[in-house]
Amino acid sequence: MSQSPPVAGRFLRETVRHSAAPATAVLVVSVLLAATELALPAVFGRTLDLLVTGRHTQAGVWLALCAGLTAATVALGALDGVVTAVGGARATARIRRRVLGHLLDSGPRAGERFAHGDLVARLVGNAAQAGTVPVALAALLAAAVTPLGGLVALALIDVWTALVVLAGMPVLALFLKVFAHAFGDSGTRYLRAQGEIAGRLTEALRGIRTIAAAGTYERDAARVLAPLAEMSRQGHRLWRILGRSNAQNAVLLPLVQIAVLAVAGLRVTAGELSVGGLLTAWRYAVLATGTGALVGHVSALVRGRSAATRLGEVLDGPVTAYGPIAQLPPGNGALEFLGVTSRRADREVLSGIDLRLPGGTAVAVVGRSGSGKSTLAALAGRLVDPDTGTVLLDGVPLASLSREALRRETGYAFERPALLGGTIGGTIAFGAYDPGEAAIVEAARAACADGFVRRLPNGYDTACADAPLSGGEAQRLGLARAFAHAGRLLVLDDATSSLDAVTELKVSRALLYGTGTRTCLIVAHRASTAARADLVVWLEDGAVRAVAPHARLWRLAPYRAVFAGEAVDAA
Repeated sequence: MSQSPPVAGRFLRETVRHSAAPATAVLVVSVLLAATELALPAVFGRTLDLLVTGRHTQAGVWLALCAGLTAATVALGALDGVVTAVGGARATARIRRRVLGHLLDSGPRAGERFAHGDLVARLVGNAAQAGTVPVALAALLAAAVTPLGGLVALALIDVWTALVVLAGMPVLALFLKVFAHAFGDSGTRYLRAQGEIAGRLTEALRGIRTIAAAGTYERDAARVLAPLAEMSRQGHRLWRILGRSNAQNAVLLPLVQIAVLAVAGLRVTAGELSVGGLLTAWRYAVLATGTGALVGHVSALVRGRSAATRLGEVLDGPVTAYGPIAQLPPGNGALEFLGVTSRRADREVLSGIDLRLPGGTAVAVVGRSGSGKSTLAALAGRLVDPDTGTVLLDGVPLASLSREALRRETGYAFERPALLGGTIGGTIAFGAYDPGEAAIVEAARAACADGFVRRLPNGYDTACADAPLSGGEAQRLGLARAFAHAGRLLVLDDATSSLDAVTELKVSRALLYGTGTRTCLIVAHRASTAARADLVVWLEDGAVRAVAPHARLWRLAPYRAVFAGEAVDAA
């Protein structure tokens, strides 16, 4: 999926800005650690000169200083590990909150842009990699202090040895640039293949019963793991890139260090450098050419950039913007669709819908598979927005309502409700507000759920994970949740498909009992459901063919054909 680089860039800058405090802590600790590492060679060299010249008393003081610097290096190294881990964890947590919040604000269509498993991979793995960017950037800046400081210190000791190191710097810089480019390209491809596997695995788990019934284990396993070959290629390529970088450094760095040692030896022979100075020069040459830490931090930044690009693709999607109106005028849920068109992918699901539904009525929406029933239901309560046109509730455009007003006045029940409340009672109460215990029980009774709930080990306090529910029982809980929160518009999208005929009749009576004060929009697949509604909206090929009572439409053969076999669809 394509996305413009500025999205990832803005996202990374935002991440770094909000992680300034932990990144600064990493920078300070890392610089102090670099300072102790830079001080050690000079102290070692001075100690050696004092010992060689027999000034043991003074050497004792310098030996103690060596021990102190060594202890400080160990302590700062441990502290550096702690602040780096904490900084990365905090940045990762913020990224996950940011991306998850954007996804939830995007509504159901966010799931159309990405496979669910791919989204999970981005939120879990990619967010963790992107979260390392602020501390890795700080660590990279601090890591640059060591080679630069080593070069400066080397120049102060002996300029000729510093020139030897300086001559090798352009080659080291070139190696680092080539490494970053190749590592970034391969890392991006690796993450993309990883996301594809996660997406296909989620799809397979969702359809595990179908796979079991069809006996297609091997075929589906091959389909899920098909991107594994690309992932393996890119993984091996990453190791080859890293290995080539290590091999290049393993050849070049010792050559530079040996050259420094040779020049320093000649300077000792000429009497222009002491034995301690030779040791110090060699140690500073090692620090000046020590690019291993730089490679590690650069690879972390490259991986973080690739991960941020994938997260930026998610953040590039539109979010639902809400209006300023916090209260609807008095009404009973009159619903209007004015010139509404809705597209999915490249297909118009609904085209130029003009529809006015009186408030306080029960309206059944019927049509063949793919006619746009579920899309109309989603538009009615603004789960999605139309591509063109306006949807109004009691004369107010839905886009003008605040989030709180919209969700207070509209309720939904679905074919496969998600049990998100933790407990059975919490699932019914789950919504923009807590309706209270009395309303929860009343809603459960209306949905014919109170009886089986009370038979559970802890009744309404039973954890959802400890309550094995049939499809019909889960639907009744979803209906109860909708009843408990319904304001002036209640939308049922195939929410009674798993109920037996007797239970469906009782629930329909509860729905009809609630009309007058609210509108109930029911996606119907059964003729009996449509017959109990006040009005029927008959959709065909994304357009409204007729709006009339069921009894009148039943005289038409094409309408009766819609219910042939009582087909179930997920339009």
